[in-house]
Amino acid sequence: MRRDVLERWLAAVVETPGLTALRDPAAARRVLLDDALRGLALVEREQGPLVDVGSGGGTPGIPLAASLPGREVTLLEAERRKCDFLERWTVELPNLRVLWGRAEEQPVEAYGVAVAKALADPPVAAEWCLPLVHEGGAVLLWVGPTVDADRVAVVAARLAGGLESAPEGFLLIRKRGPTPTGFPRRAGVARKRPLA
Repeated sequence: MRRDVLERWLAAVVETPGLTALRDPAAARRVLLDDALRGLALVEREQGPLVDVGSGGGTPGIPLAASLPGREVTLLEAERRKCDFLERWTVELPNLRVLWGRAEEQPVEAYGVAVAKALADPPVAAEWCLPLVHEGGAVLLWVGPTVDADRVAVVAARLAGGLESAPEGFLLIRKRGPTPTGFPRRAGVARKRPLA
């Protein structure tokens, strides 16, 4: 694991306006770094390239890329300014790449695993992430204690996926078939008209 890179990245996230509201270094470490690394064991079990959807300041993607140097990790971010910040870290982490765009506009089934932390309401995040992974791949969502897993299960079923058991704080969705016709829906539709 590239601890030196992670320390510099964490400091830069806290110092850069607009990336996080966290200003206390200890709180930032707990929320942005330690919490991201809680998903490492789950991601390690999956095969293929990884995409962090709505990467923001780079969590969980940068901690995962630093911990999995042999794994291709893509940070997908819709805001150009945030992409500029993320690009700085591709020099130090050769397995990392940054993609400016929206999930709904990406090629379907290009990744083995998609991860998302604080992206959107979990059913919406599931709809954005599932088309990105191939059959047999997985989506890993960081979720809070009040998550409605049943709503996420409804969305997963519509997109050829199903929930699998995961530790508290996560939802793991397995892609069980090809992405159905009509998905992904146009940009913005999932948030305006959620499936569940």
